Amino acid sequence: MTGPRVVVVGGGLAGLTAALRCADAGADVTLLEARPRLGGQTFSFARGDLLVDNGQHVFLRCCTHYLALLERLGVRHLVTLQDRLDVPIVDVRTGTRHRLRRNGLPAPLHLAGSVLGYRALSPVQRLRLVRAMRALQRVDAAASDDISFGEWLREHGQDARTTEAVWDLIGVATLNAHADDAALSLAATVFQLGLLTDSAAGDLGWARVPLQRLHGDPAAAELAAQGAQVRLGAKVESLTEGWTVRLRGGEELPADAVILAVPPAAAERLLPTGATALPPGWSARLGTAPILNVHVVYDRPVMDEPFLAGLGSVLPWVFDCSEQLGIRAGQAITVPVSAAQAVIDLPAAELRAQARAALAVLLPRTRVAEVLDFFVTREREATFRPAPGNGALRPGAVTALPGLLLAGAWTDTGWPATMEGAVRSGDAAAAALARPAIASQVSFPPATDSGAELATRPTEGVSA
Repeated sequence: MTGPRVVVVGGGLAGLTAALRCADAGADVTLLEARPRLGGQTFSFARGDLLVDNGQHVFLRCCTHYLALLERLGVRHLVTLQDRLDVPIVDVRTGTRHRLRRNGLPAPLHLAGSVLGYRALSPVQRLRLVRAMRALQRVDAAASDDISFGEWLREHGQDARTTEAVWDLIGVATLNAHADDAALSLAATVFQLGLLTDSAAGDLGWARVPLQRLHGDPAAAELAAQGAQVRLGAKVESLTEGWTVRLRGGEELPADAVILAVPPAAAERLLPTGATALPPGWSARLGTAPILNVHVVYDRPVMDEPFLAGLGSVLPWVFDCSEQLGIRAGQAITVPVSAAQAVIDLPAAELRAQARAALAVLLPRTRVAEVLDFFVTREREATFRPAPGNGALRPGAVTALPGLLLAGAWTDTGWPATMEGAVRSGDAAAAALARPAIASQVSFPPATDSGAELATRPTEGVSA
């Protein structure tokens, strides 16, 4: 390779995206990952003969950058994307089943039938819900970071039941926070782009294979095909402006540019003085939020839908992951619990007892099924904390130091901590590196590939 030397630190979705975009543009790319695998928070691990994901990950049709990454990796055929949004909901208090599904009308009328027929709410609550949805369409997400979503909901007539049955049912899974703990800016982004702007935007998608085979493995193969170096178990100790990347053990790598795609605490440790205007201790103030996943393998099928939501349950979502795991006899399910601060440290035995009782209500067939395996995965620092005011602690891709860029779902993508946000950040870092003002400092060629074009595309009006 004769292009500029770009070192990408971090092999999660943000780093992988940035490395691929830079390699596609002709850069001499070295990707450094401290762990023994690629994929970041979307990884798989061996459990017996199975390759199991650390947790359930989903995406929406409006996640255009993530879908573009799958296309780039040649794995788009390994995910399922609903033809039309359809979410089965079980109200555990009454045993009533509901469905949130869209019709063929344009937004926001595409949800009218589901909302007006949603008997988990009274007629008055449903009418107030419609008014709140219309009001949320008009919220300026960029100007509402200091406001709590829960506070906004109460100001717009949303009571505790409506918040539980609609706003938190969707919002907790996407924001990793309850309404009172989430910034209105991020909540508005989720609901505007996912449900209220384009009728097809909220169609749900999920992997049909383990995430390691969807992200990490194909990315490694594509980078190798482009001549990039991928080094696992490579922990970076320091960055020196100029640029020199120093690894544990003393090895030093010279670079024309560095893209730092690591978690906030690691980024604060590695960023040279003056790189950003963030105050000391900013990563601790930004904070983290946990996600817990319960995994159960049964000797027989216990659910017919690919997933369902549990209203009023301690297990708000349940997914059939049998296809992912390659299980043909019996059934495997994954139960993700977002905003899991209250349960993240509970012993596995206690979690098993709680899960068994809750699943007996959500999935009655589990009462007679034999549990072949039960285990828990805990991501204590799964995402940044999407609290009001935390937007000021999310820097953009470009730093004050020429040739040093940032990527990660925690950076200022305008999105919460999702796979889409991570990929957007990697696209943004690579696109910024190719801008004339920066490219001239590091001899980086102007970007002409679709990835850089995608990185600057507006998010509004996403179509199917």
